[in-house]
Amino acid sequence: MIAYLLVLLGVVSRYLVAGHLPLLNFTAVTGSLIYFGARRSWREMLAPLAVFMLSDYCLTTYTYHSAFHWQSYGIDWTWYVAAMVLGSILLKQKTTFARGAAATIIGPTGFFLVSNFGAWPGNPMYPQTLAGLGTCLVAGLPFYRNDLAATAIVLGVALGVPALVRRTSPAHAQEALAGK
Repeated sequence: MIAYLLVLLGVVSRYLVAGHLPLLNFTAVTGSLIYFGARRSWREMLAPLAVFMLSDYCLTTYTYHSAFHWQSYGIDWTWYVAAMVLGSILLKQKTTFARGAAATIIGPTGFFLVSNFGAWPGNPMYPQTLAGLGTCLVAGLPFYRNDLAATAIVLGVALGVPALVRRTSPAHAQEALAGK
């Protein structure tokens, strides 16, 4: 249930930051997708993918008042699946602080690299040179920073609170006293 609630939070957070330049990409999207992949089955991954695809359409058409071209979203939609797979690979079998930290770094970093390498070719804003690629990557840094911070918060809370509750439970204290 928490995984689905986080996906809903991911969608809502996109609408809350829409148009607020300092908050660009400060959303629960990456963290919610990584968590979903860690806690739900492969068969269930179509639901969040469909929800985020629909939110892409609605944001583009109704919030930003732009024409929607499905070809423009292939990288994003592939990334949604990749984030869930990342969560499944790193966190499904065993969730540790190190694995959670790795997912927190790999998720936003992967999206930053994939989306910027995808935005650079054929974009008239960036020359098709190494300098143009560098300019594209630098332009994406505020988005990356915000995605990294938001993902750290989402995964920190979603993974950390249950671990903290388990550690402070009376059963855990008794196990520690018994030397288990």
